[in-house]
Amino acid sequence: MTHVTHLECSAEGDRYAAGEPHNLSAAGKPLLVKYDLERMRAELDRDALAAKPGGLWRYRDLLPVERDEDVISLGEIETPLLPLRRTAARLGSEWLVTKDEGRLPTGSFKARGMALAVSMAKSFGLTRLAIPTNGNAGAAMAAYGRAAGMEVYVFCPEETPDVNVREIALQGAKVWRVNGQIDQCGGIVRDGKERMGWFDVSTLKEPYRIEGKKTMGLELADQLGWTLPDVIFYPTGGGTGLIGMWKAFAELEALGWIGSHRPRMVAVQATGCAPMVRAYENGWEHATRWENAATVASGIRVPQAVGDFLILRAVRDSGGFAIAVEDEAIMTAQARCAADDGVLLGPEGAATLVAYEQALADGRVHAGEKAVLFNCGTPLKYPMPAVNRVLDLNDLDWDDIAGA
Repeated sequence: MTHVTHLECSAEGDRYAAGEPHNLSAAGKPLLVKYDLERMRAELDRDALAAKPGGLWRYRDLLPVERDEDVISLGEIETPLLPLRRTAARLGSEWLVTKDEGRLPTGSFKARGMALAVSMAKSFGLTRLAIPTNGNAGAAMAAYGRAAGMEVYVFCPEETPDVNVREIALQGAKVWRVNGQIDQCGGIVRDGKERMGWFDVSTLKEPYRIEGKKTMGLELADQLGWTLPDVIFYPTGGGTGLIGMWKAFAELEALGWIGSHRPRMVAVQATGCAPMVRAYENGWEHATRWENAATVASGIRVPQAVGDFLILRAVRDSGGFAIAVEDEAIMTAQARCAADDGVLLGPEGAATLVAYEQALADGRVHAGEKAVLFNCGTPLKYPMPAVNRVLDLNDLDWDDIAGA
C-alpha cells in the first residue's frame, strides 16, 4: 500500500496526479511527493520498524513504491555512523560522527535516489532513461536501470573521474564525455527527450530521487533513537539529499515519531564552485550560475541547481548556513582523518570536515553539539597519492623500515 495522495509544485503549490510520470512542474520547478500523513499516523507504528531488516526498504511504508514487483534493490544497507574520536579530541569536540554512505551499492548515496527513481520508472512502464552526471549518479542509474532491464544514457563532463566513466560503461549504460559542465550535459538530456524518447532522471527534475534521499534522514533519526543531531554538514551540489532530509524530518514530526527539534543544516561547497554560498551570503532566493567551476570534489561541482531555492530555504529555516572550503584544505583533511581515525573520506566528505573545523573555530558550531558529517561516497574511485617505497629482498634496509 502507498499513502501518496498527489505531487505538488514546490514553488506554486499546484497539484499533479501521482500515478503517472512527471518531470518539472508547469512553472519549471521540482515536484514533491505528498502523503496522507493523518492516515499514516493512524496506521503506522514506529516501534514495528524494529522487527524489519535494516536498510533503505525498511522505510517502505513511508515511500511511494506500491507494488512489490516494481522494487529494484541491489542490497541497500543501513549505513554506519562512524565516530571520529581522534579528530574530535584534536578539535576539542564532544560528539562528532560521519555517516558513511560509501557503503551503499555503487559506492555512494546516489544509490538511494536511483533505487526509488528507477523503481517508480518501472511502475510507470518506462524503458529508456537519461541523466547528466559528475560520476556517481550515472553509475547508480546504470546499475539500477540495467537491473530493471532499461536502456540507460549517461552524459558526463569531460573532467569526470575516469573510473566513474568506466564503471558506468561496464554496467551496460551508453556513456559519453562532454566538453562542458554538468548543467550543460543536462541540456543534452533535455533537448533529446522528444527525439530519443527517454525519460529525464536529472537531479530534482523528477520527484522520486528526493524520496530515496530522504531515507538518509529517516535512517539517521532511527539510528539515534528517534532524535536528531544539533547540526548536519552536507556536501551540496544539486542538494537533493539536503532537501530530502529536511522533508523527512517534517514528515516524521507529522507522524509523531520525532519532536520539533531540528538540526541546523549546513550546505558545504568548494570555493571553486560555490553558487549556494554566494546566494546565501547575499540573501538571494535563487543562485546564479557559477562560471568556470572547478574542484577536486567532483560530486559538488554543480554550477547551477534547479532546486536552489529549496536548498536555501532548508538552510535558512533550520538556522544553518552555507560555507565554502578550499581544495587544499579538503585534501589535507582527507589524509589526516584517514591517518588519525582510519576513516577514509571522499573529497566531498572531507569538505564537510573542513567546514566543521572552520565553523567550530568561528563559533557557528560549539564543541558540545552533536554534529553529523555526511561522507557521500567511497574515495576509492578517486586518485590517491603515489607510494614510492620499495624493498630489495637481497639487501633489506632495516634502517629505512624503522625510520618510515
